[in-house]
Amino acid sequence: MNKTIAFRKVEYERDVNLLHHWMNKEYVHPYWNLNITLEQYGSHLKKALADAHHTLFIGYLDGIAMSYWEAYWVKGDIAENCYISTPFDQGIHLLIGEEEFIGKGFSMPLLRAMVRYQFELSDKTVKVIAEPDIRNEKMIHVFKKCGFESIKPVSLPDKTAMLMFCERQEFETRWLL
Repeated sequence: MNKTIAFRKVEYERDVNLLHHWMNKEYVHPYWNLNITLEQYGSHLKKALADAHHTLFIGYLDGIAMSYWEAYWVKGDIAENCYISTPFDQGIHLLIGEEEFIGKGFSMPLLRAMVRYQFELSDKTVKVIAEPDIRNEKMIHVFKKCGFESIKPVSLPDKTAMLMFCERQEFETRWLL
């Protein structure tokens, strides 16, 4: 891929309409369950931005906003109860918001860049987790290509998910960091 990948933190006023638009896409809402009114989504986004263990990002490809990312510390998250976590485990959620970027092979390089960022954020992080909706076979496949391993199905309040782990050593070996 010969494209520039960039991320910037979500800003409420700048991003609420775009993110609400993406959450209502037919290929997004079955997995995110946030196809709600703009007012309801605005409240949800404000709460997420105020949550100190989450950092929300807009992902760019060659300067075009095309994806949404939630990077989080597992400690304090609902996922903490799904396995024996350690204090520096991190997690990731993502979606591709713009249809023109779906199915073109961009998800994996973007995911790899974000996971690399998470490992660089703390040298004490040895594991990044994901818990995609168990029905989302395409994203599970992308996570596996990036270096995640399927661990087990888990029940979360809004979905049945596949708990997946990406161990630092595996990631660094796979991508020669």
